[in-house]
Amino acid sequence: MRRTAPLGLRTRLIAAFLLVAAICAGTTAALTYQKARTAILTQTQDTAVSTLRDQVEQQQLELPVDQQQLQLSVGDIAKRGKPHPWTIFGEYGTLRASSNGTPATSGVVTEALRRRVTANPHGAFQRVEDRSGNPYLVVGMPAVFNQGGVRQATGIVYFATMPLDAEEATVKAMVDAAQQGAVPGLAIALIPALLAARSVLRPVRDMRRAAQRLGRGRLDTRIEVRGADELAGLARTFNETARALEQSVAELQEAEARARRFAADVSHELRTPLAGMLAVTEVLDEDAEHLDPDTAKALRLVSAETGKLAVLVEDLMEISRFDARAAELNLDDVDLAEAVGKTLERRHWDDGRVATVTDLPPETRARLDPRRFDVVLANLVGNALRHGGAPVRITVGTRPGPDGEGDRLLIEVADSGPGIAPEVLPHIFDRFFKADAARTRSAGSGLGLAITQENVRLHGGTLRAGNGPAGGAVFTLDMPLEARP
Repeated sequence: MRRTAPLGLRTRLIAAFLLVAAICAGTTAALTYQKARTAILTQTQDTAVSTLRDQVEQQQLELPVDQQQLQLSVGDIAKRGKPHPWTIFGEYGTLRASSNGTPATSGVVTEALRRRVTANPHGAFQRVEDRSGNPYLVVGMPAVFNQGGVRQATGIVYFATMPLDAEEATVKAMVDAAQQGAVPGLAIALIPALLAARSVLRPVRDMRRAAQRLGRGRLDTRIEVRGADELAGLARTFNETARALEQSVAELQEAEARARRFAADVSHELRTPLAGMLAVTEVLDEDAEHLDPDTAKALRLVSAETGKLAVLVEDLMEISRFDARAAELNLDDVDLAEAVGKTLERRHWDDGRVATVTDLPPETRARLDPRRFDVVLANLVGNALRHGGAPVRITVGTRPGPDGEGDRLLIEVADSGPGIAPEVLPHIFDRFFKADAARTRSAGSGLGLAITQENVRLHGGTLRAGNGPAGGAVFTLDMPLEARP
């Protein structure tokens, strides 16, 4: 099922603002409607009850009343209906009379109202609907006389029925007005909603753009602080964080630059005395056979360690050039099969320890840096022989590049050793990393694979390390045949 795209913050803010406006408008309209309706009906009821009571008290009746006298009193009361004309019904025992002729009793006068009027000498009222659903106000008022300060019932009861059509029309007009005013009200509320959303989203957008610039390395990015609300506080916090980050990065860059200069300077300064030491040790190595065994052993140890130190200095200088981005490619057209063969021949690896499988079209040439390519291949093969074991298999081939970018060179170097431990794989190209602590005194400087990876990157390629299906470490080189400086 397709997931519905989430609404943006702007849409949610406007929707929330309009929802609050609609709830407030609806609540206000409901309360106003309830209060106004109650006030209208209360005023009508009070006026009708008061008027009927006055009219009943003004009647001069002689008990017991007959039908004619009851009819006359009903007609007299009906003439003075307030606030609207009403119909009067009179009841006395079995006698019945009405101001509009027949029937003598009303269908809207309920038995419940009759019981309430009989029990209350001050009268009672009730709002009811007839069979057609028309609203009516029914007021019941007993005729009483005072006897010793006590109101005594005469047995005569008058019922006034008054239609509430006007009040219903007024209430309906209020509802219609509220409904008609809701849509324009929400449309008007949309304007402050847009303004509020804009005022909230502007600093959010500014912060998003600032975060993007900060992510791209623009550490001098700052946000203009407006106002003193929570968003302004967030902007100030962002600026303080960016300032602290800029300062920390500047300090780290300065420390890194000092470390690179130190390594380069030390390597450069050691190069000249090491060259002299190597020359001296070579001369002494030639005369070691004529010395006593202990002296000869010490001499050969000094010669070996001096050679290791010279290799380490060269590797440090190479790494410092990569760190300083001073390493450059000296490109040349190279026959790949010939370049691989020369690398193995120079290091005397053509004695059967290394097998080469070439899957290249005839006379395949590549444009690359021959010296750096030689260093890459030599480091990979030497590492395989030293830490994996012979025989080492080199597979050389090509594959089409993505999106028509041209063919790419693929070289796999696989050894016959136990492979690379899973916990070592993530760190295999780290500088000075050695998988076995027991090899900390080995001939390797721990920089060979790091230098190899930097040379491959300089050619625009990648270098991956893994384990073959039959065991043994496998290094895969993938780089364009046409490197660009």
